[in-house]
Amino acid sequence: MLSQKTIDVIKSTVPALEVYGTEITTIFYKNLFSSHPELQNIFNHANQNQGRQQTALANTVLAAATHIDKLESIIPVVKQIAQKHRSLGVKPEHYPIVGGHLLRAIKEVLGDAATDEILSAWKNAYGVIAGVFIELEETLYKQAADQEGGWKGFKQFKVVEKVEESDVITSFYLVPANNSPVPIFEPGQYITIRHKIPGETNLINRQYSLSAASNKESFRISVKREAEETKPAGVFSNYLHDHINQGDIVEITAPAGEFVLNSASTPVVFISGGVGVTPLMSMINSIAEQQPNRQVEFVHAAKNGKLQAFKQELDHLNERLNNSRFSFIYDNPSEQDTMNTHFKKQGYIDVEWLEENTILKGADYYICGPVPFLQAVVKGLKELGIQDSEIHYEFFGPAINMEGKC
Repeated sequence: MLSQKTIDVIKSTVPALEVYGTEITTIFYKNLFSSHPELQNIFNHANQNQGRQQTALANTVLAAATHIDKLESIIPVVKQIAQKHRSLGVKPEHYPIVGGHLLRAIKEVLGDAATDEILSAWKNAYGVIAGVFIELEETLYKQAADQEGGWKGFKQFKVVEKVEESDVITSFYLVPANNSPVPIFEPGQYITIRHKIPGETNLINRQYSLSAASNKESFRISVKREAEETKPAGVFSNYLHDHINQGDIVEITAPAGEFVLNSASTPVVFISGGVGVTPLMSMINSIAEQQPNRQVEFVHAAKNGKLQAFKQELDHLNERLNNSRFSFIYDNPSEQDTMNTHFKKQGYIDVEWLEENTILKGADYYICGPVPFLQAVVKGLKELGIQDSEIHYEFFGPAINMEGKC
């Protein structure tokens, strides 16, 4: 427990963190990787290069300072981050290293304003927060290892099938290389894939949503090829498309994640943009297998039909579900796209369309896609009176601060 004096000192640093938070975390990562280059085997280099990881950490530190007297209020965020840490292989011994560099970065940026009293308070607070993460992650590691077919850390899996789902999205079917069982996972979870790409100094890690229902036979991930101009964000995804084929071996961690489908019988509305459809495919496939009478509204936005994945699979799901409606929204549809049975709108999802087509009494809303898409949809749903407890969303990459944006 933290003393009231420590709490007061931490809270006094909130204004400085609001202004200098990202500068602090940028210097933190620079110094961390300079002193411990081996940690670059854990972190997502694309998120680092784009500044997303620095922003995410700055938001987390600010949230911890703001709520230091009631840390229980940020438990959902802590659980989400802990799941990612477990999936990436973060270990207890990493926390003292991170803590030391974070304090040094605070001192480097704030200078004399970072008094001994402030640094001591942050050291104490970091110790408490790190302890929460370590304890939670230990539980997650144990759960992943103790389940049937489970394991700890990375395990070799073999690609047994590679299927083109659209012009830009390809699915990879993975089974354990040692023929061990495949563990059950919750619809909506993801795995981390690790691989050594020729020419890259470090191992590359990426997290991909599982895009099929849990089946004890294989995992399926569905990966979007990124345009050349998006690099380095597309380095790993494009490598999978171009160089990983049937029979190849990759290393993965056990399924993780908090963005999962509830098992209630309430109506459910799925809203996705682009490759954000992947975790929702796992969810809707699970409903078709276990709850075919559950009311389902499935909305997917894409640039056009050629870029949309799973059209045939969604047609089959529509036949298997007894109370469902599918809506495809294309920004730039072809004439053939407009003839699709499920085509409902050209352009973008807006509040008026949401009100007319997605508002179901007592429904849960699951949303996944690019950040601007998420912000627009979540903001629209809230304007229409949907409660926070009924809105569940996930985005690709490190956690962002949605407050004030949705």
